[in-house]
Amino acid sequence: MPNVREIRNRIKSVKNIGQVTRALEAVSASRSRKAQQQALASRAYAQQAWEVLVNVASQGGATALLHPLLQVRSNGQKITILLISGDRGLAGAYNTNIVRAATTFASEQCSPGCQIRWIVIGRKGRDMLWRLKADIVSEFSHLPPEPSIVTCGPIAQTIIDEFLTGRADQVFIAYTDFINTLTQKPVVINLLPLKPFQVESPLARRYIKAEPTATTQGREYLYEPSASEILDEMLPRFTQLQIYQAILESLASEHSARMIAMRNASENAEALAADLQLSFNKARQLAITSEILDIVGGVEALRGQAEQVVSQMRQEEMAVSL
Repeated sequence: MPNVREIRNRIKSVKNIGQVTRALEAVSASRSRKAQQQALASRAYAQQAWEVLVNVASQGGATALLHPLLQVRSNGQKITILLISGDRGLAGAYNTNIVRAATTFASEQCSPGCQIRWIVIGRKGRDMLWRLKADIVSEFSHLPPEPSIVTCGPIAQTIIDEFLTGRADQVFIAYTDFINTLTQKPVVINLLPLKPFQVESPLARRYIKAEPTATTQGREYLYEPSASEILDEMLPRFTQLQIYQAILESLASEHSARMIAMRNASENAEALAADLQLSFNKARQLAITSEILDIVGGVEALRGQAEQVVSQMRQEEMAVSL
């Protein structure tokens, strides 16, 4: 059993860790509220923009020929996945879950001879993919705490260039969808080409986020001044918007996951400190009892010695008197 000093040092260490986790919980709670407000404020607009993209892509035919982002390539052997993770840990299973979902989807979606390339946001996802020896073509990290759509410009341009230059036949986004503070769901959405996407694998279907239903069947869009000019302006912007919304959802999910993880860590630290305090009290009581027994034993030994000295003195006095 550890001695009193060791247990006291452990209690001190656990309480210090508890103070750190409570501070991280407070910081994450503040950031989580801001991130949730930002994600929810733009969610409706992003959802409607996504629906417009699905409606435009569902027309096919001549519309698909007006812009390369609408063109479907027959081979589909080159897949690029934008993985959105965090720069820091201490967020529970947040980073692990999204990397596992993305790699599982990639393995299910990739046919023999298929090439998977990765564009990664966040150091944690990058490090995990490096350990898996994945082909990472670009990496973005240290995004601002409150990113704007301008922040997503280089990311969107990199993805669009991958598709337009033929290095990617399909582009997907893997991110964590914010449901509520306690629930975050890893999902994958089809980004390019802008078309309704169907998954055949049941395992991969678990992660694909349901697309809006096309509402333009039997109708067609009228463009002014021209379809090519409108699509040239609209499609890259809406593509950037989908990336921006995915980043906002991921940030809200990350801060919420970290807040919950730090809250659980603080509660565990309190419980561990209480158990250690009980062990400390027992060890201290045992030490005190042992010291008392030593003192009592010493007193008894001294008493015995004193009795022997008194008895010897009495015998000497009796011998002198005789």
